[in-house]
Order: sequence, then structure tokens, then C-alpha cells
Amino acid sequence: MRSLALSLAVMMFSSAAVLLSARCSMSDGESGSSGQPGPRPSSNGEDRFIAERLRMVEEQIRSRGVRDPGVLAAMTKVPRHLFVPEALVSSAYEDGPLPIGHQQTISQPYIVALMTELLHPRAGHKILEVGTGSGYQAAVLAEIVGQVFTIEIVDDLARSATATLSSLGYKNIHVRSGDGYRGWPEEAPFDGVIVTAAPDHVPQPLVDQLKVGGRLVIPVGEGIQDLILLTKTRTGIVRENVTGVRFVPMTGEAQQGPKH
Repeated sequence: MRSLALSLAVMMFSSAAVLLSARCSMSDGESGSSGQPGPRPSSNGEDRFIAERLRMVEEQIRSRGVRDPGVLAAMTKVPRHLFVPEALVSSAYEDGPLPIGHQQTISQPYIVALMTELLHPRAGHKILEVGTGSGYQAAVLAEIVGQVFTIEIVDDLARSATATLSSLGYKNIHVRSGDGYRGWPEEAPFDGVIVTAAPDHVPQPLVDQLKVGGRLVIPVGEGIQDLILLTKTRTGIVRENVTGVRFVPMTGEAQQGPKH
């Protein structure tokens, strides 16, 4: 059991139904762990935030037990400051969540890293994310895996995330605006599913869309929730309670209770 880590990663959802994509390829950029090109350097060839990212990874993430090399490399590389409002750029690498508008936040860096590591992401994997927010978690995943499919119920956030991810040239991230409770069945099965809002139960459609061996990382409950890791095996589901977290409730169909 890892030590208690509270995240104020707020994902308040309202319905929408527009399909968006962030499919621009990186040109002349660095390659991520998955072989996907990463964000381009700034126009003057320098990134003044590199030192802040290195410090963030060492002091906030590695020191708390995250060890996956791909996750650490992705957290070091992805420019978090481009996923926060301009007025908060100077705070982008602090140890906590930040507001991104629409009463939502970008999650604490450690929580992003922890949930990513729990997926055991690998090159070639296909991952589903429910709750795109500003697109930061999707970008971190895209540096490691083959394809990321991400759903955001707040249409304005879905559009903004698509624009940001497109401007950075991510070709392997696909954004959909809508309720993520039922996942993305036409792209299933997935090697992993990550959810960034807390229902009071695990949505069965997300479990159904996992491959055998696939992992689902999701906060469940009210108040201080349990961060749960579910692993699908040939004989059933293995459940592990990882730590306590705090996300806002998952809205939409999740509020109607479990489907039997």
C-alpha cells in the first residue's frame, strides 16, 4: 500500500456528443518512449522549464516511490506548463492540482504519475482515458503507449485539449466529447483504462472493454475515495485498493447507479 496521496483533480462532467481528434504528427521532434515524436522545443531552441520538470520528477514523484522508467521519462518530457492557463504557468510544476476552468483542475503531478504507473503502460498498448481535462494525462500516456483514446464530457474542455495536443503534434491521441461511462466500444479492447472522476461503483462497460491482462485504474467512492486497480484475468477480476484520493463525483450515466 502506498502512502495516502490526496488529489484535488476535479472532473465535473456535463453531456456532449462531438467527436474530436488530435492527430497531427510531430515533425523534427524528439522521440518518446513509445517511438512517438514528442513536443517540439521552443522557437529559440531552449526550454526554460526543463529544470522545473526535473525537480518535479525527483522531489514529487521518484521520492514517493514511482520507479517506472517510461513514466519518469514522460513526466520529465511533457511540458505541463502548456496545459494550464497562462496566468498559472509559473505554478505549473508545483506539488498540487491547478484550476483549468469550468470548475475543473489539472491533477497533482504525483497522482498523474502514480495512476500512469499502475497501468503498466508499454509501447504498442492502446489505452482509454475517461476524463480528458486539459489533455495532460493523455500526453503523458502518449509518450509511452501506442494509442490513447480519451473522452471528456465537458465539450469546451474537449475542444481546448484537442487544440493543445494538436499544437504539440501528438498523432496518437484521439479525443471524443461525451459521457465516458460506456467507454469507447468501437475501439475496444484496451490494454488499460484510466478514469479521472469518482463514481460510486466501477462501470461495468469499462471492465468489459479490457483485454485479458488489462488494467483499470479508477477512484471509487465518496469524500476520500479508494484508488482501485482492477486486473482482468482469464478467470475473473483481481481487485487491489492502492491508496486514498479525492476526485469529484463522476456525473452523467454514472449517477444512475450500477447496471445489471
